Amino acid sequence: MNILSDILYKVRITQLVGPTDIGIESICIDSRQAAPGSLFIAIKGTISDGHNFIEKAIELGATAIVCETLPQNQITGITYVETSNSSEASGLVASNFYGEPSANIKLVGITGTNGKTTTATLLFNLVRGLGESCGLISTVVNKINDVDIVATHTTPDPISLNKLLAEMVEAGCTYCFMEVSSHAIHQNRIAGIQFTGAVFTNITHDHLDYHETFKAYIQAKKGLFDSLSANAFAVVNADDKNHGVMVQNCKAKVKTYALRTMANYSAKILENQFSGLHLRINNMDLYSKLIGGFNAYNLLTTWAVACELGFDQLDTLTVLSAQESVVGRFQYLRSSSNITAVIDYAHTPDALKNVLSTIKDIRTGNESVITVVGCGGNRDKEKRPVMAQIASDYSDKVILTSDNPRLENPETIIHEMKAGLNPVQMSKSLSLTDRREAIKVACSLAHSGDIILIAGKGHETYQDIEGVKHPFDDTAVVGETFKMLNK
Repeated sequence: MNILSDILYKVRITQLVGPTDIGIESICIDSRQAAPGSLFIAIKGTISDGHNFIEKAIELGATAIVCETLPQNQITGITYVETSNSSEASGLVASNFYGEPSANIKLVGITGTNGKTTTATLLFNLVRGLGESCGLISTVVNKINDVDIVATHTTPDPISLNKLLAEMVEAGCTYCFMEVSSHAIHQNRIAGIQFTGAVFTNITHDHLDYHETFKAYIQAKKGLFDSLSANAFAVVNADDKNHGVMVQNCKAKVKTYALRTMANYSAKILENQFSGLHLRINNMDLYSKLIGGFNAYNLLTTWAVACELGFDQLDTLTVLSAQESVVGRFQYLRSSSNITAVIDYAHTPDALKNVLSTIKDIRTGNESVITVVGCGGNRDKEKRPVMAQIASDYSDKVILTSDNPRLENPETIIHEMKAGLNPVQMSKSLSLTDRREAIKVACSLAHSGDIILIAGKGHETYQDIEGVKHPFDDTAVVGETFKMLNK
């Protein structure tokens, strides 16, 4: 049990009604999770307002409420805490309730448009390979050492996040590597979290359905670096023109990495084939099973963070060279007739261009490239025509299809993608709403030596249609199709 006054430490209180020397058994931001002796934090969300559920939380047993506006009808015996920012308060309260777990683990946050999952996973696997106890918080899965925990968001809500970190500390984890989304920063999910270090991978066009402007998107990402203390480190991609903005007025020790410009940590691609990458990193050779220029950045970032954490450079290179591709990130299958299918999560223009550029660099020129791509529904619409245009520029044949249409009409999404194509590009494109059928047609069109890219969903094992998640795995569908077509 925690005392309310203790878990309100650092919360900006504007008004208080009732005692704070009461015991709190649990905390929640979902009124349905309220229970006897709980504290309910009412947050104004993008879909619903927690203030509308204060009475419901009290009915279920909540004895204390944190809110931005005190309810007109206050119930005797309930403590009401008014604050100027409930979402910020939720992070601080959660950190206090779980004993400030981020202060007891070396936590590194990774933010950027692309590369977060791969970098976080590479760091986790590297540190585990070096014999350390470690945690991972990512889009694909959360892990405490070798135990998998289902991930529901790129960055969990503050209560789930602090609970998970506390479990890592309890399990003896020394390190944790965590993806930090722009949504999480903007929604104060990392309020109260103490980072040992932070990484900036890159920033490109994405999530403007939420942030509205690219400037607002940049400022959201910058919030992670603004939160760093003078004892922390920041590792940023000097090849991205916005890296300086990220660390402007940052108190942490700033280090840079790059493939194209001068930096503290630099690398050069010596070889890039389906067999893997050969890199020269700070005058040392690294042979990796990972493929592509974007993975060269991911490997370099991992190396830089490991160095900042004090790991031996030779040991780091040895373990890093054995790392496998992350599920759904340039993962590829080869058919019996030598057709290569690449499955990748690329769902932004920049990510799609990176993957197709890698395929362009690897191909000999005689084979065809067939791309299957869609765009998610209820998300940034501006990138739809751009995605189709990039796919067409780098492919011999493009099949526009559904991604996760969610609550939108998939045919409308495809129509908006086609708006980016000129007559020549249109002539080499097909539109198939059914994603399974699109993959089947791509495999049918391919001949020995050809390369198929299935972009957009990567590791996901579902397709979100009209609010229902239907089982769907791009990798499994490709494998089944190859067998069915005897290719």
